[in-house]
Amino acid sequence: MAIPHAESGTIIKIDPLKQKLSETKTHTLAKTDKLEIIRLIMKKGKEISPHSSPGPITVQCLEGRVQFSTQGKDLDMVPGNLTFLNGCETHSVKAIEDSSLLLTLQIMKH
Repeated sequence: MAIPHAESGTIIKIDPLKQKLSETKTHTLAKTDKLEIIRLIMKKGKEISPHSSPGPITVQCLEGRVQFSTQGKDLDMVPGNLTFLNGCETHSVKAIEDSSLLLTLQIMKH
């Protein structure tokens, strides 16, 4: 059964998951033909290898701690930190702790 996406004009709860973090999976919160919002769950030690997205992205740390690497820099992201990248910028992510991230992608269709 698919998790339903939020409807336009509704509230999306992104509170810290706390004890539920370990049992929660990554899921898309909202999606249109031009925008996708994802709650990305990363277990401690998990890595997402270098990649890029065709459009701009934002990454916000909701809880936990990750190392976000891009442009030759390693950014230590903790709750309250947000970064953005222009499209086609290579980046990678490593979870230092169990973490929850809010990922927003602008979808670029050719």
